[in-house]
Amino acid sequence: MVSTDRVMPGPNAKALIERDSAVISPSYTRGYPLVMERGEGSNVWDVDGNRFIDFTTGIAVTATGHAHPHVVKAIQEQAAKFLHMSGTDFYYPSQVELAERLVSVAPFAEDAMVFFGNSGAEAIEAAVKLARYYTGRPRFIAFLRAFHGRTMGALSFTASKYVQRQGFFPLIPGITHVPYPDPYRPILNLDGYNDYGEAVLDYIENVIFKTLVPANEVAGILVEPIQGEGGYVVPPDGFLPGLRELCDRYDILLIADEVQTGMGRTGKWWGVDHWDVEPDIVCSAKGIASGMPLGAIIARKDIMSDWAPGAHASTFGGNPVSCAAAIATFDLLKDGLIDNAARMGEYMMGKLDDMAGRHPSIGQVRGKGLMVGVEFVMDRDTREPAVDLRNKIVDYAFEEQLLLLGCGTNTMRLIPPLNVDRATIDQALLIFEHALSRAEEDYL
Repeated sequence: MVSTDRVMPGPNAKALIERDSAVISPSYTRGYPLVMERGEGSNVWDVDGNRFIDFTTGIAVTATGHAHPHVVKAIQEQAAKFLHMSGTDFYYPSQVELAERLVSVAPFAEDAMVFFGNSGAEAIEAAVKLARYYTGRPRFIAFLRAFHGRTMGALSFTASKYVQRQGFFPLIPGITHVPYPDPYRPILNLDGYNDYGEAVLDYIENVIFKTLVPANEVAGILVEPIQGEGGYVVPPDGFLPGLRELCDRYDILLIADEVQTGMGRTGKWWGVDHWDVEPDIVCSAKGIASGMPLGAIIARKDIMSDWAPGAHASTFGGNPVSCAAAIATFDLLKDGLIDNAARMGEYMMGKLDDMAGRHPSIGQVRGKGLMVGVEFVMDRDTREPAVDLRNKIVDYAFEEQLLLLGCGTNTMRLIPPLNVDRATIDQALLIFEHALSRAEEDYL
């Protein structure tokens, strides 16, 4: 167990935080005072020399861990050749080579094409523009408690927290939000349905399409295979296949936001792969380049090939250095990291299930692969959210040198690098349980 006697932040961190407050936007949401100096694998060190286990990975970005030597080498080699040449106007090998790799793992049988941007929000923007362009339809369906980004278009689909939207209305019109099938926070009446997924599908088809939005005006349905910011909510098994069938009935494009669930995070290439669902457009970012800024959409070729030159573009999207990092990341994922994510995720969830037997505040352990959420409740029968307890665990874990992030109202997300090993998981969960015990003493 890491000692809790150490005072953090240390003097160097305090000094930099003070400088930060004078020049950096207060809109950033810093959870606790970590000032990082360097990282290696699952570990980071702050500017005062304190070592932390990182189970945040930059919000599921550093898929191969910090400073993986293969990724660093690829970045260095490309940087020595050239840093930038806009792929919008010219050609270069790394962009084509990465696109070929992504096409090879596209989660649908048809040929695919790729468009590159710089982030997840840009991937959402591109997917929405492509869907409107291809279908000629103006409207979309999205889900409550979803997070898709903060640019004005992506924000119009985001419905995670009102603070993300407050002050920015009016947003992009034509988007209708419906409940995501979260059985622990139901919005719809479930009487007569086998599960919440069935209830949501019926609500879209027989309420939304018959009273608010004509189905033949809907270009696409944008969905996270597993809700991320909404609480790491795994839908019932029939929901995504049912959503695919619904889209097929009305010629609507199914757009999968795989920004957090994709690139091996769930133990498969894509979150939709767990349900054998084939979307029409996939949005990817975060772990795609293991820390370098990059986003991409992968679409069926018959959809993207209809885009006219100039219909959409990006000066920096598919930057050669970012593409080189992504190629190295892709090859590491293919060579074993996705399999490791599946194994280590199963191991970690098993340990957390055992932990739940010792801690009444754990309401549920859920997730796929190394996208794991632990929900905290004040009482398992009433499922009253234990918001303050969850937040205190984050603080205590930081004191004991484990980095964690919350999500949703009362869920903790555990998202280590995909190359994490059992020994690191064991050490992290030892700290996690100690922090949990301290928080339970405070609140239960």
